[in-house]
Amino acid sequence: MATVTASAPRIALPGVLKHVAARKLLLLALAAAVLVPLANARWASGSWPEALTVDLSKPLTSASDWIIDNRDSHPLFLYGFGYVSNAFVISVRAVYLVLLGAGWAGVTAVGALVAWRVAGVRLAFGTAAAFLACGLLGMWVPTMQTLALMVVAVLASVVVGVLLGLAAGLSDRLDRALRPVLDTMQVMPAYAYLLPVVLVFGMGVPAAVLATVVYAAPPMARLTSLGLRGADKEVLEAVDSLGATARQRLLTARIPLARKELLLGLNQTIMMALSMAVIAAVIGAAGLGDRVYQALASVDVGAALAAGIPIVLLAVVLDRVTGAAGEHAGEEHGSSLRPWLYAAVAAVAAALAGRLAGRLDWPDAWTLNIAEPVNRAVDWMTAHLYSGVPVVGGTADWAGHFTTWVLDPVRSGLQWLPWWSVLLVVAALAWLIGTWRTALTAVLAMAAIGVLGVWQPSLDTLSQVLAAVAVTLVLGFAIGIAAARSDRFERLLRPVLDVFQTMPQFVYLIPVVALFGVGRAPAVAAAVVYALPAVVRITTQGLRQVDPAALESARSLGATPAQQLRQIQLPLARPALLLAVNQGVVLVLAVVVIGGLVGGGALGYDTVFGLAQGDLATGLVAGAAIVCLGLMLDRVTQPTERRAKKGA
Repeated sequence: MATVTASAPRIALPGVLKHVAARKLLLLALAAAVLVPLANARWASGSWPEALTVDLSKPLTSASDWIIDNRDSHPLFLYGFGYVSNAFVISVRAVYLVLLGAGWAGVTAVGALVAWRVAGVRLAFGTAAAFLACGLLGMWVPTMQTLALMVVAVLASVVVGVLLGLAAGLSDRLDRALRPVLDTMQVMPAYAYLLPVVLVFGMGVPAAVLATVVYAAPPMARLTSLGLRGADKEVLEAVDSLGATARQRLLTARIPLARKELLLGLNQTIMMALSMAVIAAVIGAAGLGDRVYQALASVDVGAALAAGIPIVLLAVVLDRVTGAAGEHAGEEHGSSLRPWLYAAVAAVAAALAGRLAGRLDWPDAWTLNIAEPVNRAVDWMTAHLYSGVPVVGGTADWAGHFTTWVLDPVRSGLQWLPWWSVLLVVAALAWLIGTWRTALTAVLAMAAIGVLGVWQPSLDTLSQVLAAVAVTLVLGFAIGIAAARSDRFERLLRPVLDVFQTMPQFVYLIPVVALFGVGRAPAVAAAVVYALPAVVRITTQGLRQVDPAALESARSLGATPAQQLRQIQLPLARPALLLAVNQGVVLVLAVVVIGGLVGGGALGYDTVFGLAQGDLATGLVAGAAIVCLGLMLDRVTQPTERRAKKGA
């Protein structure tokens, strides 16, 4: 009798509860059946209840006033932050003077020779051409200013990142504690923390360096921790057997074994630091970023492009050089000191020759003005493509249709949903793809947005993010699949992706506005342009790493290319595709503040407004809401390792 009773539920629900996802949804439905009526009885409104909000404007305004009143007199600023500020100013000035002292010939020679020793002759010529192009565009001095700022910022970011990575890599407890800190540093838009940085350090180089460190240090920390944790266990055991101390084990085994990850972290830190060049100009940093910012303020697209191209060239060159160093990490080069000595002597000789010839500065006669033809091209595009194009309509029509048919319905739908239903959807998605801890984190992050009092603007921002991510994924997956199936197409696509990924957002913001007007549609377009390269690269790499044996087996069975893609490559590349979705979401959200400058509104506008008006409460609350939104979207789109281990 007992046996019959125990098997009865299996007969009533055949196979349904065998699936973990079904059990999770059932538990969530039972919890909702109890909690939703209670929430409706207490707070009947569909929007976030006013009683559950916390007003932070008064304490934040008080903190801002205290900083302003005490910045020039309190010992914390005079002897604490003051020393940090002076160290940054002196370091940047010293590097800048060294670069100017070497002259254009010396800097070009040093760059080319380093590239030659690290990556070969081809990249050496490319590096030399990049530096010469900076001078040809009339941007040699701004390029040196930016390079000096980036050298100091990257060194500071590497030091901070390595220290955090060592702590996280050697201690599980510190790793868990630092993870949310690094997530916040990486997700929070730069505009959100520019205001507190400016309040403490004032406008200028120190604030720019510190803001860059906050943005660029997390990848170094993450990859350092990853390298230390992934060290070969057998090598570590062999070192332990020799009686090495913990310090000796770290210096002689763990760090050398993590060399590739450390160089990759350096590569990512350099790229992220360069992407801050224009944003740093907003708070007083000189160089290429300032030229771009001033040109865009006067709607001079040509001048902005002339200053933006050197940033792209620097980013591409440094990416290639550090990437090549990472690929060759750990290789034996024999007696490689002599070529380095020859390279150093040649570089010094080039610098001395330039100084003796009196040619330290780039000659004015060797410059090329591209601003005028670029502006003429932009004017032509605005006149002929903005409206009145036969059959297909102009870009302004496309923007209007996209806003009316996509952005408005998505925003209205999200804002129409009761607040508790939004939390339920977030919990369901996060729990299905991860664990209950993942779901709890996502729900708490979304609830924090309501507590901060920015529920409606956050849903407006979320609608733009969802629309931009949808467009990015459709285009990114299509282009990534094409690149994975054609080596020639991938080679042609690579420099285009490099330009898109390294060009500052401000540079292509004006052409986007010229083509699409002002509003939420151009904000979405800017986000798509920024996030698309990463999605394409990850998709291409994931498809190319599919086991060739599986594809060969499918071909032997007569599968067509379309069947191989649909039944073999896409399923096996699922982790990479999910990572592409995750990175697309994070990168789209990173541009939401830039979108606020061109009519995107919502949280992006609040963040920009807070910086412009010195309103710490508005800017910081909006920035914190963006962080919570990013944390929620990250948890919803990134499967956890625990789920994979359990086979859920």
